[in-house]
Amino acid sequence: MVQRMRGAERRAQVLEIAAAEFAAHGLHGASTEAIARDAEITQAYVFRMFGTKKALFLELVRAAFDRLTDAMRDAAGDRAGLDALAAMGAQYYDLLSDRTGLLLQLQGFAACGDEEVREAVRECFARMWDAVADVTGLEPVTVKSFLAFGMLLNSGAALDVEHTDGRWAEGVRTRINAGLFEHITAERNR
Repeated sequence: MVQRMRGAERRAQVLEIAAAEFAAHGLHGASTEAIARDAEITQAYVFRMFGTKKALFLELVRAAFDRLTDAMRDAAGDRAGLDALAAMGAQYYDLLSDRTGLLLQLQGFAACGDEEVREAVRECFARMWDAVADVTGLEPVTVKSFLAFGMLLNSGAALDVEHTDGRWAEGVRTRINAGLFEHITAERNR
């Protein structure tokens, strides 16, 4: 006898399968047919759960950004300034192992030619920016530099630099220390 999954379990299963599909193929290349096949459900059921392919994609992209933003905020705890930034950076670095989540973020940026996707990704990025700025209390130029390094780390994770030889890959893998951001202030960078 085959046991049927409850709705919440099925939804979680489809989200996990869809995350891998969208991370690998993006909004336009991903196949809801493949997602349905891997989940052993009909494509119509996928649409009944999520409405549209784009709605499913956006849910996954938002969740990927939210996991990262929430984890960085939690890592900072009660710290402020460069101490908070260091804790956030360490957490960010540790989250690079979630390659699917990082690829979903990158696929979100790649799909920003679509106005609805662009607006959703802007909101996600704004939430991340605000979390770093509000928790640390640091100047915009420092927040910008921190997030710029984060984007480089995302690119490195997408390129799988952990398993790549070469001076450039070693440079990308280098852990960023909090002291790096001490000189990045609005006063010094006008």
